[in-house]
Amino acid sequence: MDNAVLAFFYEGRMKMGTLAVSTAGLRAGSTGTSSVLLGGKYLVAARALAEKVAASFNRMSIVSLNTQLMEGEALRVYSSLLDKARQNAASPEHSSSKG
Repeated sequence: MDNAVLAFFYEGRMKMGTLAVSTAGLRAGSTGTSSVLLGGKYLVAARALAEKVAASFNRMSIVSLNTQLMEGEALRVYSSLLDKARQNAASPEHSSSKG
């Protein structure tokens, strides 16, 4: 998708969870506004992850969070996984070259 990133954070079988949306900030790496659209569990973690995804990709983000972890632990674990995924995608061995 050219203008947005969809991220699903879940354990076991894929299930929709608390759904949050965030816009990218005016400068790269900054966050805009965010809000929880659906759900009532892990509101803070869902919003924080949506803001982190939006800032990381400089695009609007929609995040679904469905977990059995405690909210603080879920935010730490899934934020760390997002960082690792971004690092792996940016590493030279994962980039494709045309030529």
